[in-house]
Amino acid sequence: MSIWQVKRAPSLGDEAAEMAQAASSPATLPDVVPPRRGGEDPRLLDLKVRVHRQLLEKINLSALDKMPRDRIEIEISQVVAELLDSGGEVLNKAERSRLVENVLDELLGLGPLEPLLQDETINDILVNGHDTVFVERFGVLERVATRFQDEKHLLRIIQKIVSAVGRRVDESSPFVDARLADGSRVNAIVAPLAIDGSLLSIRKFSKKPISMEKMIEFGSMPAQVAPILEAIVNSRLNIIISGGTGSGKTTLLNALSSYIDERERIVTIEDSAELQLQQEHVARLETRPSNIEGRGEVNQRDLVKNALRMRPDRIILGECRGGEAFDMLQAMNTGHDGSMTTIHANTPRDAMSRIEQMIGMSGIEVSARSARAQIASAINVVIQIGRLSDGKRKMMSLSELTGMEGETITMQEIWRFKMTGRDGQGNVLGHFEATGIRPKFMAHLEAHGISLDPILFRPGAKLGA
Repeated sequence: MSIWQVKRAPSLGDEAAEMAQAASSPATLPDVVPPRRGGEDPRLLDLKVRVHRQLLEKINLSALDKMPRDRIEIEISQVVAELLDSGGEVLNKAERSRLVENVLDELLGLGPLEPLLQDETINDILVNGHDTVFVERFGVLERVATRFQDEKHLLRIIQKIVSAVGRRVDESSPFVDARLADGSRVNAIVAPLAIDGSLLSIRKFSKKPISMEKMIEFGSMPAQVAPILEAIVNSRLNIIISGGTGSGKTTLLNALSSYIDERERIVTIEDSAELQLQQEHVARLETRPSNIEGRGEVNQRDLVKNALRMRPDRIILGECRGGEAFDMLQAMNTGHDGSMTTIHANTPRDAMSRIEQMIGMSGIEVSARSARAQIASAINVVIQIGRLSDGKRKMMSLSELTGMEGETITMQEIWRFKMTGRDGQGNVLGHFEATGIRPKFMAHLEAHGISLDPILFRPGAKLGA
């Protein structure tokens, strides 16, 4: 099988020569913004686009999926070489190799984004218009030389991403949430809402789930905390993971799920499938947006209700952000112990306030006292995580809900991260310590045959740096 629509002649002939000559002629180059220092040569960028357009006319696209990349690369390398030779374009070996790689990225991947997606040190990719791209490495934002040919090029890449998961983005629906094949979360917003060019944000999805051991290695928590979290999960306490945007809530949720017994049936519910549970018995559900007529939407609340009929042992909700909070609390209170979810909040107390507000979003008339009683009864543990000023993500505290006093939910903090200063490189220094409170859930753990070292609760006891 060949990738070419028609049998390719040994030479591309006059048409290819004319194209190569046009590509090499400065007079025919479209206006491009000169790259900033370290950017891509605009001549090579334009040549790449021209070669790509020419190949699209000749390639049998349906054959690409059935051929290995190395064979495609050989054939495309040959035609690119002939094109350059015919047009008298002078490129060194490194430039030719880069040109072929870029053309392959355009054909098989997401163009200029491909090198960034393959870079395992990058967590986030932020595109602010066709010529401005930032990435986050190790918690720090930095600008990179990557750029698109023009706004149309960027829009084509966005359409390629969203169409792969049955979504669309245009003037009538100018923003969209989607995901890549590897699960990376994507948000795109285009004109007229995006004033200075289309905006694209990609939260990369780790190909290898980050385990609790890795989180300890990264310094997100001390080693002594892992047995505590394992005990909480194994004893089927209901858990809320609270934190700000990009603080690592989903990462921690993935790590905690590794402690769930293989014999349990787990149902996961997400807006964009990100969870990487390693158990065998996992039923994964994902929401669906409305179609162009505004119909067919399936939201998280619909899926939570349906999940209750699927005989789950535990329900894991990727993120609680609306009326589904009410149904999630009902599930936690009616035999689905050990359920978990995440929520955007800066403190455990703020998390409880947000859940109360989300119950109001369900459309069900519930008094404030009744809503708080439901929260206090359903939720056992709140794990607060945060992203510090040096870019590192830390578990900031572990708190327990103990009930109600009057109309107030009572909570007590068991362990917390205490910041002590900074070193010469600006890294945050500190340690985890016990508050001196023995949690009420200790009796629950002991009933499940789990015991923890009493020294972990000694006032001021340090659990690690």
